[in-house]
Amino acid sequence: MSKHPTLLQQFRSFCFQNNATNLEDAIEYFTVFGGMGWRVEMSRPLDELIEEKVLKNYQYIHGDTTKITRSNPTHHKILTALALGDRREFSAIKKAKIDKYEGENSIDFLIENNLLVLDTSVELPVKDGDKVSNKLLFVQPFMRFWFATISPNYKGIKAGEFDEFKAKWNHTKQGFSDLIYTQLVMELMQKNYQEDPIVKIGSYWDTLVDIDILAKTKSGKMIAGTCKHTKKKANKSELSKLKEDALKAELKIESFVIYSKNKFSQELKKEKGTHVQLFSLKSLGNLLNELTKDDFLVQKNKKY
Repeated sequence: MSKHPTLLQQFRSFCFQNNATNLEDAIEYFTVFGGMGWRVEMSRPLDELIEEKVLKNYQYIHGDTTKITRSNPTHHKILTALALGDRREFSAIKKAKIDKYEGENSIDFLIENNLLVLDTSVELPVKDGDKVSNKLLFVQPFMRFWFATISPNYKGIKAGEFDEFKAKWNHTKQGFSDLIYTQLVMELMQKNYQEDPIVKIGSYWDTLVDIDILAKTKSGKMIAGTCKHTKKKANKSELSKLKEDALKAELKIESFVIYSKNKFSQELKKEKGTHVQLFSLKSLGNLLNELTKDDFLVQKNKKY
């Protein structure tokens, strides 16, 4: 059993604590503040809350964070590279411009101190497996936000000058919630597959192919999924590409899942059946069924 609350546990706690009524808003605000146990007024603009709760409290939050990282610049470089990159260990070390040994030691430290968790490909690649890097996930969404947007712009923020941060955040925030959506789709799949429970779920990647979601059921069946976050409807080409990628990866897939934030084309809807499932934003709402005070996670973090 994991020593960390799952993303779903953190999300349900966040939504219960903050009386979330709009799922899309809840995910957007959770992507920034999730995992910290802070009270968030979601009736107020997100950027306004970021300035009030984070930017104006920079020195206090920075102090709490550096108690974990021990103010080690290597740790900060790695965390920022992961927060802004493709989450691969090798590419984060390269982006941080540090040597492999130092980078691996830093990542081990960050895992041991509960900032990161290892994310391995669900199935090992048939070819070139030794060239495939592990990926990493932040335990708390807020820490990903912090090291993606606050830590790299600390000089201006520390001086009370927020313009540079705001400009970079406006560029970064588009698509910043996509990872959270994908993780929640995985949670929904685990909830939905009851007759043949999912025993392993995550992503698949090798040197040529990236598949958003790959799951294995108790009976040994494999399910591949893709997530479309844009404003356009998902169409049949999403399914075709998913099948092509599975073929390239030499994965024997029994069924496919497509998540779309903004509906599906009629052509894709016709594919829906035993071997093709379609999940929408509305589908994710099922993750918040029957919220109670038992969902609330008590956090020891300071409240801002």
